[in-house]
Amino acid sequence: MSAKQPFDAVVTTHGPTILRVCRAVLRPADADDAWADTFLSALEAYPRLPADANVEAWLVTIAHRKTIDLLRRAARQAVPVAELTATANTTDPGQLDLDLTRALAELPDKQRFCVVYHHLIGLPYDEVAEILGGTAAAARRAAAAGIAKLRTMKGLTP
Repeated sequence: MSAKQPFDAVVTTHGPTILRVCRAVLRPADADDAWADTFLSALEAYPRLPADANVEAWLVTIAHRKTIDLLRRAARQAVPVAELTATANTTDPGQLDLDLTRALAELPDKQRFCVVYHHLIGLPYDEVAEILGGTAAAARRAAAAGIAKLRTMKGLTP
């Protein structure tokens, strides 16, 4: 059994990955809050974490829960606008929108999380399934559907 790293080493090692998770799902200001909340919760629970645990997957699980909390909180808040419009804003269809965060936000939650955790963070599908609940095959299908939908939305498929 190996000894656990000091918590500051865990933050140094896994902090950038967790920030990528949060930024892929949330707006920048909210991502920073989710990152901080993730490590505050992790600090409290770290002494009880088994020494042989997969620390990165454990942190991604915590970050996942924190991002869900922030998304739910944001969905319940009113968004002030200067003026109401009769129609939705549209963009020029000839322009490609390469903003990954905005594109990911358009995916259903399960697809978004599977794409982020597998393709952006690099977690294997069995760990993605463990974080989200379900099977590795379901996580694989959701990620594939998410990638296909991103390509279709952004005009990258024939």
